[in-house]
Amino acid sequence: MKILVVAPSWIGDTLLAQPLLTRLKRQAPNSTIDVLAPVWSAPLLRRMPEVDAVLSNPFAHGEFNFAGRRALGHHLASAGYERAYVLPNSWKSALVPYFADVPRRIGYQGEARYLLLNERHRQDAANHPQLVQRYAALAGPLEGELPQPSLRSTIAQQEETRKALQLPDPSENAAPIVFCPGAEYGPAKRWPARHFAELATRVGSAAAPVWIVGSAKDQAIGDEIAAAANGTALNLCGRTSLEQAIDLIASARHVVSNDSGLMHVAAALGRPLVAIYGSSSPTYTPPLSPRAIIVSRQLPCSPCFKRECPLGHLDCLNGLSPTQVEIYLSH
Repeated sequence: MKILVVAPSWIGDTLLAQPLLTRLKRQAPNSTIDVLAPVWSAPLLRRMPEVDAVLSNPFAHGEFNFAGRRALGHHLASAGYERAYVLPNSWKSALVPYFADVPRRIGYQGEARYLLLNERHRQDAANHPQLVQRYAALAGPLEGELPQPSLRSTIAQQEETRKALQLPDPSENAAPIVFCPGAEYGPAKRWPARHFAELATRVGSAAAPVWIVGSAKDQAIGDEIAAAANGTALNLCGRTSLEQAIDLIASARHVVSNDSGLMHVAAALGRPLVAIYGSSSPTYTPPLSPRAIIVSRQLPCSPCFKRECPLGHLDCLNGLSPTQVEIYLSH
């Protein structure tokens, strides 16, 4: 069986889709699963054992481009896919499988996709409060525990990444603590830089600094943390590819992260993780790992799911002190 999966745009959501892929492989072990995904999430999918091929989704986030999607669908028609699972809820995301003439096109009803999808599910928020459950349920009723996301990172890959970045081997020092201070969604998901910096001074040193990992968009906050941490933190934001970030996190002793894509990466790698939640909900998108500890003030105003604090004080994160996080790094 050949299966096409149209992946979400967000890195974290892509990882939360992996249990669906695992279920599909278990149901049909000889199936081939190809995933249509944005270029930025392709490195994650290449580290998933369930994925046979990653197909580039060339459309920018929010781009409609009807003609381009139709052309891509016609191009993929010759692949002979028997099923397509469309994970985004948008109308446009279902166009490619439709034009690829995939016989079974499966997804949630979303934006009135009556023609584009011929197996439409309705979301059951009461029984499936988590996004990972909603994705996985597309493969049939959920029974027992869901498989957890799991990414591959070999010792050789980790050594190659450290060598490329001129970082010391953990055999020479204790394994590093990694901070992931970014959050693509907005400031209301970011623990303040000053708190990260203070925590770095408590758990890092000049000889064994904390590694700050993130994308180029996180470089400024990484610089701010490193400058205030008095030599106890090394900013690697913007210096690594996503694949290198995966390998850095895989070698970490502990990871401290906002609710972000890299938080889900750390969980999928099985690293001891402290996940900090502000405006978002650990009920909806928790890190799926028994080694993850969720830290949240659980204020009456949260989760508000806003990009910026609508009340202007950001107490959900400002009021969470470094000492409250540090206690979990000794576990």
